[in-house]
Amino acid sequence: MQGKLNQIAERAKQDKRVKFTSLVHLINEENLAECYKELKRNKACGIDRVTVEAYGENLEEKLKTLVDSMKRKQYQPQPVKKVYIPKAGSKEKRGLGIPSTEDKLVQIMLKKILENIYEANFMDNSYGFRPGRNCHQAINALDKAVMHKPINYIVEVDIKKFFDNVQHKWLMNCLRERIADPNLLWLIKRFLKAGIVEVGCYKATDQGTPQGGIVSPVLANIYLHYVLDLWFEKKFKPKARGYIQLIRFCDDFVVGCEMEEDAKEFLELLKQRLSKFGLEIAENKTKIVKFGKKEWYQAEREKRRTASFNFLGFTHYCGKSRNGKLMMKQKTSKISLARKIKEIKEWLKMVRSRICLKDWWQKLKAKLTGHYSYFGVSGNYRCLIQFYRPVTKLAFKWINRRSHKKSMDWEQFTYYLKVNPLPKPKIYASLYTGALV
Repeated sequence: MQGKLNQIAERAKQDKRVKFTSLVHLINEENLAECYKELKRNKACGIDRVTVEAYGENLEEKLKTLVDSMKRKQYQPQPVKKVYIPKAGSKEKRGLGIPSTEDKLVQIMLKKILENIYEANFMDNSYGFRPGRNCHQAINALDKAVMHKPINYIVEVDIKKFFDNVQHKWLMNCLRERIADPNLLWLIKRFLKAGIVEVGCYKATDQGTPQGGIVSPVLANIYLHYVLDLWFEKKFKPKARGYIQLIRFCDDFVVGCEMEEDAKEFLELLKQRLSKFGLEIAENKTKIVKFGKKEWYQAEREKRRTASFNFLGFTHYCGKSRNGKLMMKQKTSKISLARKIKEIKEWLKMVRSRICLKDWWQKLKAKLTGHYSYFGVSGNYRCLIQFYRPVTKLAFKWINRRSHKKSMDWEQFTYYLKVNPLPKPKIYASLYTGALV
């Protein structure tokens, strides 16, 4: 499988306009069996409630039936199960779509095919859900831009319910730019039209791609590549009065501008551009911030604080190095920190009586490590401590909520913590590129 995917990637790279006419044959029994190995066993089930382990029984027979149904064009993806999780900085909740196990297999293969075709087209300013790229690289690029380029303004943009408003017609047009295999396009359209099940009720989907679906992030990148990235590079950037740079992580992006006129014009033209493709910005989360070296120096002279902005769960602000020099810094945003602590609290409340202590303690360790690996960037150690301490206290609290009688006093808990320590805060990524003289 990987050899054929590499050939597709090489051809796509050599000719960025070539259209692939024969792709669906890659979704065969052998490749789907390889995809099955990638499925995570601890993920939630779809509406059919079939677990990964249960689907693995008589796997060869099931995959043969699956491939035959696709060849006869009788394959029908099941509606995704829609669940809701708290949304950062809002009382609203974010909807996530959970596909069935069988549909996950097909989506994994679709994701591999689309990635190997479109990676050749995607631009360097795109960092989200791409092989070999991550949020730390996006933040590092932002840090370098602010520290080494003439940036004086940051346009912080939020697209309103992006995944819910992707227009199927436009998305299919984007896919046809590089794919001419009608069978593969038919299969993708089937997933888009599969519908959702929410609180037991079926709803048809005439737009959107479920956030949480395996293939959704790459479809989002394809959509925004044509809607945003190409428009920015080919249309807006050449007309800009000063330096300007876009940094995008899936549907989250910021634009650094040298001139205030460019920042205002970009925001106005962006609204028009997104509107054409069925999208709009969230006005309450979109703003232009005066941010950069000139502003920092002026604020230093006037002895006032500079503005900050949020991007990818971090608050980006002007700080000082150990030598007292001005530089860009990052810390966990207050919204993200509060949300993460609340998530841990709700999780502990749920598992305290269902799972024995030694089992959920291991999972708590993994949650802490996951938090550190994302938010553990240079200069953010204090915020990691601000996460570790309340989580430790919450663990003690919910240990003692398992029954009317206390399970541990603080001395016993301290000893347990010494014998079974939780991971301590740790910096995983270095982002500093220098300080201003």
